[in-house]
Amino acid sequence: MKTLDAESLIACWELGRRRHPLDRALLLYAAAVPDEDPNSLADRPLGRRNAALLQLRRSLFGDALHSCIECPMCGERLEFALSADALLERAASHALTHAQLGKVRLRLPTTRDLASVAAETEESSAARKLLERLADEPPGESGFTDEELTRALDAADPCLDLTLDLSCPACNHAWSAPFDVPAYLWEEIDVRARRLLDEVHALARTYCWSEAQILALSEARRRAYLERVLG
Repeated sequence: MKTLDAESLIACWELGRRRHPLDRALLLYAAAVPDEDPNSLADRPLGRRNAALLQLRRSLFGDALHSCIECPMCGERLEFALSADALLERAASHALTHAQLGKVRLRLPTTRDLASVAAETEESSAARKLLERLADEPPGESGFTDEELTRALDAADPCLDLTLDLSCPACNHAWSAPFDVPAYLWEEIDVRARRLLDEVHALARTYCWSEAQILALSEARRRAYLERVLG
C-alpha cells in the first residue's frame, strides 16, 4: 500500500472534485492500488474497494476516524470515533466470493453494478435490478426483500456495506447508519488539498517559490515557514 505525497494528493483532488461519487471512488481506489490496472477496478467487489480505501485513509490521516451525526429522533449531535484497523478486520474475516440468497447464488457487487442502478429512484426497483445482475441464473419472481438481499451480501462480505449501530444518550433512540468510506475519505482529501493550496499561496507570495518546490517540502518544514510568514 502506497500513500499520496502532497503533490499527488492535490492532483487527485483536482481530477475528482467534479466527478460523480462512483467515479470519484474509483479514482481513490486507483490511488490506493497504483500498481494495479485501473481499468479493472470497476469490476472488483465493493468490499475490496472499501478495504483499499481504508488502508489509504490510514496511511494519510491515521487510524482514528472522527465523525458526528444527529439523532433522527431528537436531533442531539453525537460525536464518535471509529478505528480503521477495526473496520479492516471485517475485510480480513471473510474469504467468500459469492453470496447465497435462498437457492439463488450471487456474485459480489462491484462499482459497475452500482452504476447500472444509480439512476433508479425507488430502492425496491434498484434492488430488483441489482439482484438480476448478480444472480448466476435469472431469479424470476423471487419475492426476496431488499433487507434479505442486503443481509445475504453483508454475510458474504462484511466490508461491502459498513453500517454503524448507534444509540443516542439523550433520548436512548437506537438506529443504524451507513458509513460511506469513499465519501468520508474524499471529504478529508478535499480539506487537506484546500489547506495545501492555501499554504502554497502564502509561501509562493512571500518567497517566490514554485508550487512544486513548496509541495516537495516536508509538512514540518512547510509549517515552520508558514509560522514565520503568518507570525
